Amino acid sequence: MSGEFDEAVNMTATELERWLDTDESKSVGQSDGGESVGHESGRRIVELLRKKKAELTDDDQAHMRKVVGYVHRHLAQRPDGDVEHMKWRYSLMNWGHDPLKD
Repeated sequence: MSGEFDEAVNMTATELERWLDTDESKSVGQSDGGESVGHESGRRIVELLRKKKAELTDDDQAHMRKVVGYVHRHLAQRPDGDVEHMKWRYSLMNWGHDPLKD
């Protein structure tokens, strides 16, 4: 699983942490008035990136599979045009993937 996760998540823990602090990051995603699902996932991904592979739990592995699935599905829906300032990109970045790094 970690190979697929490493491919899907192309941001470092530090890059992702900085991104999650931005207004753009907080402006996208589904939420019930609190933190969005993607933003919460991003915080979890930062923790996963900082863990040693031997320390990963079954729950961590399950979240990694969820991240891989989300990134793959979302990339398949790429809109036309310059995506730099699109919510589509911001959502992916909350999940640790910056499509401009491809």
